Amino acid sequence: MGSYQERILDGASPVELVVALYDGIIRFLYAAIAAVERGDVNGRRVAVKRAMDILIHLQARLRMDIGGRPAQVLSEFYASMFALILQASQSASAPRFEEVIAHVRNVRDAWRQVAADPSVIANPAAGAASKPERAPATSARPPSTAELEPVSRWTA
Repeated sequence: MGSYQERILDGASPVELVVALYDGIIRFLYAAIAAVERGDVNGRRVAVKRAMDILIHLQARLRMDIGGRPAQVLSEFYASMFALILQASQSASAPRFEEVIAHVRNVRDAWRQVAADPSVIANPAAGAASKPERAPATSARPPSTAELEPVSRWTA
């Protein structure tokens, strides 16, 4: 990451960092689509790995003991996106990658709404769903269950 990007993220709230991670997932999935269209198997694998690494990081940062049901829903969402990305990659399917992008964008937009709420930015620990650190954790209130349930088709 360039120094300009690092400086932008230095002043970001935890919620804004989560939004940046979702943006990263979307960016890498678009790179995977471009690689599929070029027939670049290695490029697709690299882009998919980067997107999945972000999902794994987000999953690992969830705090089920604090986040309750919203953290559980996010965990299910991350697992379902992971599975969909694997399916898209195995079939080298641009439409399947686009489906994942649509789901991720939907949840990212919910996080953007959270980031726009001044009370959350002022008190990021309120309703925390993950470990408090600088790491792009879901340390502010995650999107409500109602916002997430239509996105995830995951069933346990």
